[in-house]
Amino acid sequence: MLEKFKGKFPATRDFSAYARSTLKDLDARAEPDLVIMTWMEREEILFRTLERYLIADRLSKGFAGEVNAGVDVDGFLSFSLSVQNRRKSRVGLALENHLELLFVENGLRYARTAVTENKAKPDFLFPGVAEYHNPAYDSLKLTMLGVKSTCKDRWRQVLAEADRIDNKHLLTLETSISTHQTDEMASKCLQLVLPRGLHQTYTPAQQAWLMDVTAFTELVRARQTA
Repeated sequence: MLEKFKGKFPATRDFSAYARSTLKDLDARAEPDLVIMTWMEREEILFRTLERYLIADRLSKGFAGEVNAGVDVDGFLSFSLSVQNRRKSRVGLALENHLELLFVENGLRYARTAVTENKAKPDFLFPGVAEYHNPAYDSLKLTMLGVKSTCKDRWRQVLAEADRIDNKHLLTLETSISTHQTDEMASKCLQLVLPRGLHQTYTPAQQAWLMDVTAFTELVRARQTA
């Protein structure tokens, strides 16, 4: 990785592609849930490996300020903040990158971060932005998917991202979301989507409501071929 990326952090899309290239014999159409989790787990391992080396290398150089000025505290804090911000933004973008290829492998038409009302940009819009903005296109054939590696209270942002679509979808990797939260999502016509392997962290009642990645791709495919 050091040789390939010249001792630096590459663009997130490039690193996601690299992580997938280290895995073989995965069928994104036959096993979407397994594949998306495998891609994410591999990228996390590789990223932390590269990060550990690059951070250690930077720390070994120290944060000495100007002569007689002591330690460069501001420099250290800035470096620490950049590490935290990179970790936070990378996971979400990596998930979107892997989902994008998964949708391609499943033959789904989509637009990524297409602009809808009030300059909102849903993460994925199916089958595309032209269909969405065409008043004659049946709104029941439209699908939107928000993507958030962790939900917390940010899931409400998705509700305002595509006015033509009443029943929205949100894919996350967050485990054990409270029943109170999932009940509120359902009341707002927001369907939560998680890889099948994460469903077991939810209550039996919640699991009956959750959708997995396979079911979501099948739903979009059915709407696009109807």
